[in-house]
Amino acid sequence: MMTAMALSRRLQVGALAVALVLGAYVLCLSAEWRPSCFDQPLGCFHGLVPSISSPPPRKVTSRQRDQPPPTSPPTSPPPPERLPQPQFLKTQATSTVKPPHLPLNGSSSDADAAAAGEAPPPTTAATPTEPPFIGDAYMSEDVAPQTTCPAGVRGRLRASEFGGRVLERVPVLQAAKHATPEQYQRLSRYPGTHGWGGVDYKTLLDTLSVLNSSANWQMLDDWTRRGNGSECSRCAVVGNGGILKDSGKGPEIDGHHYVFRTNGAILKGFEQDVGARTTHYTFSTNTLMNSLRSYAGAGYRGPPVSEETRYVFLPDHDRDYLLMKAAATRTAVERGPERYKDPLKYFGEDVSAEKLKMYHPDFIRYLRNRFLRSHALNTKYKDIYRPSTGAVMLLAALHTCDQVSAYGFMTPDYKNYSDHYYDSSYRPVGFFINHDLRMEMNLWQQLNQAGLIRLYTRH
Repeated sequence: MMTAMALSRRLQVGALAVALVLGAYVLCLSAEWRPSCFDQPLGCFHGLVPSISSPPPRKVTSRQRDQPPPTSPPTSPPPPERLPQPQFLKTQATSTVKPPHLPLNGSSSDADAAAAGEAPPPTTAATPTEPPFIGDAYMSEDVAPQTTCPAGVRGRLRASEFGGRVLERVPVLQAAKHATPEQYQRLSRYPGTHGWGGVDYKTLLDTLSVLNSSANWQMLDDWTRRGNGSECSRCAVVGNGGILKDSGKGPEIDGHHYVFRTNGAILKGFEQDVGARTTHYTFSTNTLMNSLRSYAGAGYRGPPVSEETRYVFLPDHDRDYLLMKAAATRTAVERGPERYKDPLKYFGEDVSAEKLKMYHPDFIRYLRNRFLRSHALNTKYKDIYRPSTGAVMLLAALHTCDQVSAYGFMTPDYKNYSDHYYDSSYRPVGFFINHDLRMEMNLWQQLNQAGLIRLYTRH
């Protein structure tokens, strides 16, 4: 009897073990493998991705540098129906001259500042290879010079060590004349600010159709009136770096023909250090909204508004095209994160299509490929890397003005200054892989040493 009972218990235990093994096997078969977020940076992270060589980041705050919007990244849409097959475009070809080596280092401390963190060590500049996403061929057009300056910086740039990378006929700004089916097919292969990927053809056409005057494709559109007999245009390009605090440079800045600013440019109460005028305000819709959230406490209420102010969009998503169209037509934004918002709230009651400009994606890609070709392009984060907003603004001035002075941009002693001139307490600059701030800083140093820009330092 005891033997039979023992045998029965053993059979029960054995059956239970078999059931457990079968259950585990079924679970293993039905389990679904999901790769980690680090294998899908754009699928999991909608904020900024810390630099690979950085220490583990602190909690990300609203002070993120050019933070991508909190939506899934756009994907390139199919071309519009019945478009002709892609054709080879007679664009400016890749230069056979290898660009001079630029060590990596940082750029301006602008309003799209990141969470505090220690700077990563420099990386090595990428060599000029030609993977498809680089796209080192661009639209070419003839643009008549706006001034008669005999010794403008553009001519000196050609003759400098940077001459091998300069393409003068790449359009800086885009306008109605650029929105063709052929150009859409060419540029829709590039995502973000480097092309029209993620922007449907109708949205592109509707937006660029309002940019149909010379004021839209000329950066210095009012030079004839503003020049007042001068041969050379003098431009002050003002970042938001803490180096400007107590600088007393305000009157000097305002003394230029043109004054460029970007993102969270707070002027009220800081005029003595940074000036009061703004002729060109560079921003993306994302950085504008981030600045409104992040710097309201410091006094930022929106872009500078004046009769002379032009608004230069740095298009990073379709929301930039939607806000541009709304501002030009003085109507509410039709869809997207800014749906129903009134553009007059940001750009003032006197905004018009003539006061609006938008950087051409070929120009941004040209800057990335030939002036700021970071090692980040060799990583899985290549699609989110781009020059910072301040870098685009400064290099655009270098391609359009005759004399360029840069204020509030990062210098090698940047740790001595807070991130912004309006910070109430010291805040270190944050470094993230969507910009190569170290490379930008070294570029400013080299341009200054070559006499191509005049960079403000405390020395």
